[in-house]
Amino acid sequence: MSVDIDTRVPDLVPAGVTPTGPPRRSLISRLVGRLGSTAVNGIVAVLGVFWLAPVVGLAVASLRTTADNSSTGWWTVLTEPSRLTLDNYAALMRNESVLHSLWNTVLITVPSTVLVVVLGALAAYALAWIEFPGRDWLFVLIVALIVVPVQVAIIPDAKLFGSLGIYGSIAAVISFHVAFGLPFAIFLLRNFFLAIPKDLLEAARMDGGRDFTIFRRVVLPIGWPAIASLAIFQFLWVWNDLLVALVFATSDNAPITYTLREQMRAFSSNVDVIGPGAFLSMVVPLVVFFAFQRYFVQGVLAGSVK
Repeated sequence: MSVDIDTRVPDLVPAGVTPTGPPRRSLISRLVGRLGSTAVNGIVAVLGVFWLAPVVGLAVASLRTTADNSSTGWWTVLTEPSRLTLDNYAALMRNESVLHSLWNTVLITVPSTVLVVVLGALAAYALAWIEFPGRDWLFVLIVALIVVPVQVAIIPDAKLFGSLGIYGSIAAVISFHVAFGLPFAIFLLRNFFLAIPKDLLEAARMDGGRDFTIFRRVVLPIGWPAIASLAIFQFLWVWNDLLVALVFATSDNAPITYTLREQMRAFSSNVDVIGPGAFLSMVVPLVVFFAFQRYFVQGVLAGSVK
């Protein structure tokens, strides 16, 4: 008589070990996830439409006649697109004051942006990586200058510019923008430069690099996203400024914001010039922002992920 003995060893699962694989999500959790992503996309789309609506409205109004803008809203062009015309831009090209103010805006914005970026980067590198007496106290003073309102310095700077003989000139407007843009620029770039590994700079010094060489060949390529973000901020602020132009510029040296204000005050129905001029003054910062938005996002996210 033979007895069959089962010699198979059962699969043993160690205590506390659960089967591998992602947990199965319930039907309700899957519905909530899909609805959540749909809601977020919908909110972003609605915000984008609201943000672009004034730009589209201004662009359409600049292509309509004064009579059409006075009688109907810009959205009526959807049913009558044939009423659009380029006569307003032709009138703008014949308006010497607006064209001159656009050129003045370029002469003010470009030097103000370049000087703030260059001087701010040099000062930030010195405050981050060069040892000298009083460095920390100097940085504290620069940070304190960030909170000083623009209105506080208008009268003292007006007296100073008058003593220097530059009041009412483009140089006065540029000097004011540079003075108020440098503290924030130094603060932003110094914190970014401090995130650069010290060993990288020490290796460059061991290879015989001086401070300016290290700044130009090591720090600038790494800090380009932060520098580009700073340039975008400074450009937008200076291009859209009106208060500083009202105080320190004359009608001959005024930017586009000043001229559009004067056109509105002198000719309340001069929409054929104000509309295209306002659209051109708006579209330039938009083009600059979208052209450099990749660097802007990199500068904002820099240092968030190690």
